[in-house]
Amino acid sequence: MMRSTLLVAVLCYGAVPALGAQAICRQPSAVCADSRRLTADGQRASFERALVHNGKWLTAASVAAFIIFAEREHSRSRRDWNALLDICRSAQDACALGPEGRYVRSDAEQLYQRSRSYDGRANRWLIGAQASLLATTALFIIDLHPGEGPENIPFPANGLRVGVRLPF
Repeated sequence: MMRSTLLVAVLCYGAVPALGAQAICRQPSAVCADSRRLTADGQRASFERALVHNGKWLTAASVAAFIIFAEREHSRSRRDWNALLDICRSAQDACALGPEGRYVRSDAEQLYQRSRSYDGRANRWLIGAQASLLATTALFIIDLHPGEGPENIPFPANGLRVGVRLPF
């Protein structure tokens, strides 16, 4: 709960517009005698750009972390599932099901329920990884700086020769 609250607070902070009182020297005055036009808007844009630029790496790292957590839960699930299979292979009626669909043996039912629980946790970690990957992709796209790169320098067409030589 604390992590989600903190995440919402950080996201809301980026959506709050700058107030007029937060601007520095918006208009020339006695306080701002050298007529500089420093505003909070430039500082805000710089902060947002840094947030996006560094946030994309944070979300990319969280994708890897979520996948590692999902793999850990899945390996626990496989361990319990394999233990259940060992019980089932030990005797012919070891994995008999009762009328309500549960295993008759309590240890087999417990292993089955734990295996399902671990698989559910692994699925939730993987959904988190997918959401984080989506956020990472969006941040990488937002971080592109259109028009700030080098100009397009076309390759001279008269110097281009395409061909294949096969010596006999």
